[in-house]
Parts: sequence; structure tokens; C-alpha cells
Amino acid sequence: MYRIIIRPLLFLLKPETVHQLIVSLLKVLLRIPGMPYLFSKSFQVRHSKLNREFLGLKFDHPVGLAAGFDKDAEAYNELSHLGFSFIEIGTVTPLPQPGNPKPRSFRIPKDKGLINRMGFNNKGVDYAVSQLKRNNPKIIIGGNIGKNTNTSNHKAIEDYKTTFIKLYDHVDYLVINLSCPNIKNLNELQDKNATKKIISALEEIRKEKSKRKPLLLKISPDLKTKDLDDVIDIFFETAIDGIIATNTSISRENLSTPDKKIKKIGSGGISGKPITLKSTDIIHYLSERTGHQIPIISVGGVMSPDDAIEKLEAGADLVQVYTGFIYNGPAFVRMINKAILKHTNQQSGND
Repeated sequence: MYRIIIRPLLFLLKPETVHQLIVSLLKVLLRIPGMPYLFSKSFQVRHSKLNREFLGLKFDHPVGLAAGFDKDAEAYNELSHLGFSFIEIGTVTPLPQPGNPKPRSFRIPKDKGLINRMGFNNKGVDYAVSQLKRNNPKIIIGGNIGKNTNTSNHKAIEDYKTTFIKLYDHVDYLVINLSCPNIKNLNELQDKNATKKIISALEEIRKEKSKRKPLLLKISPDLKTKDLDDVIDIFFETAIDGIIATNTSISRENLSTPDKKIKKIGSGGISGKPITLKSTDIIHYLSERTGHQIPIISVGGVMSPDDAIEKLEAGADLVQVYTGFIYNGPAFVRMINKAILKHTNQQSGND
């Protein structure tokens, strides 16, 4: 029903309009007595075989919502009723910022993808913290942190420290975002030495905390083999606990959408099916080269239950969805979990 009737209607509207509409509708519906229970029964799949432990955190199942959907920590409790086991808020920056000029989000249905150049639009870390304090999370929450667009790269470390300190006590894990293609020159911070300096600064702060929370690094799908080897070195040489693979891509290769439309859309990071294989290949490389020693959350191109299973088999411990959620609708998490459970049972039967 979603893909045949609802999605075509929603796709008549601009992506950001649909996003606001969905969040508002969820908030209204879930205030109706009995609806939270109905949603949970409809979208959640619970089974001990789906349970996961990752970096000391216990997850009901391996499927979460990627950063970018609940940027300001305004809807995580409502979204939890759609079956996610964890939700990553952000990207959050020290100060509020509007992001890039609109339009900045575009669908490319022929490729089952999205192109966005949002530019870390968010209401700032203080607002996110106020939301987390006011609406006690009923789900595992990750905090994705970045720098303000106007902050120069040589001062970026201070932005990451500020956001890290303010968000630390209110989330379950934190993510350093140095790989978003929509912030000018942010990619320069993916340099091995620059990345290590930021991680080291955050680790010094974490050492002073009474509880050690996982810190992960989100990487680009456009990294070459040498860059991935640097990521491996960073993992073993710093206190980073895991990798999120991957962010959006600047590549426009092998698209079915006409070049004229792609050029009209312009710059931005592409997500969805166009980066499915890229993301999976990176997970496989990192996992195989290290003997499966790197804890990995997969994100990027999870457009079907089979995609999720492939990423888990490539070496990911958990998977996040975003574009696939938009294209498949609210039952997508349930679909993935049922497929994982079926696959697990088949594997057990073959042993």
C-alpha cells in the first residue's frame, strides 16, 4: 500500500515538506490512546535471535535510523514506535545554523536514491540537549557531531570538543562526522593526522568522565584503498571504538537518471541504491583486512532486506537506514528484521 498509493502521493511534495509532514503526523497519531501500542505491535519484531551487543550496548535487534532524519532530537520517541532499536540524532553543531539555501534535497526515483546538500542545518547542541533532557529517551540514542560551517578547519577541533562535552551525558554513543560532502572543505579533516588530533582531544575529555561511552568515526564511501588503510591505522592507533560506513557520496557514476536532471540538481551527497555496493565493499575491506576486529555500523544503500543481510555478512554489526526507509515506508524495519530472522534460522538449519 505504501509503495503503490502513499509514496507516489508523498513524492508529489518537496522532500523537506514531506519530512515535516511525517514527523508532525507521527506526533499527532501517537498522542491518541492506544496508538503507541498499535504502532509497536505493527512494526516491531522481537526475538532473542535478533538481539545484539555492540560496544557494551544491548540492542533489541540490529536495525537503527541513521543521522539526518531527527537532526534536533525532536522525534526519537515517536520514531521508536516504527521498530528501530536505536536512533542517531544530528548532525549537531555547537551553534544553530540554517544550512544551505533551499532547495537542497532531491529525489532520483529511477535510481532509488536521494541527493542532498543540507549543510548541517540544526538548532544547535543546546537545543538538542534540552530535547533529550525533556523527553526521556525510550531507545538507544547516538549523537552525531560536527562543526559549524563558518568555523575554519584549524579551529574545528574546538567545535567538536564543545559539542562532545555538551552532548556526552545525554546520549549512549557519539559519532565524529568528518565526511559530510556538504560542508566546505570538511573533507580536509579526514586527513589521517587531522582526524587523530580530533579523536585524541575528545579522548582526553572522555577520560575525565565517570562512564566511558563509545566513540565512532563516520567515513566517506569515496575513500580509496590507501585512505581505508589510514582508517584502519586510526582505529588501532587511537581510542576510537568503531566505524560507521558510510556517509553520502559525491560520485555520479552509473546513474539511470538523465544527466540533464543530475546537472540541474547540482552538488550534494548521493544516498540510496547508487552507493549500496560501495558501502558494502568498504565494510568488507575493513573487516577482512583486520580479521573482523573493527566494530562497524553499516549505513548507505540499505534499500532492501537483502541489502541489510549482505552488509551484516560483509562484517557489519549493526545497520542503519534512511533513504531505504523513505522509499519503503514505515514497515521497512519490520521487513528487514523478519528477513534477518528467517536467514538466521536457515543458517542454523544448515549447521
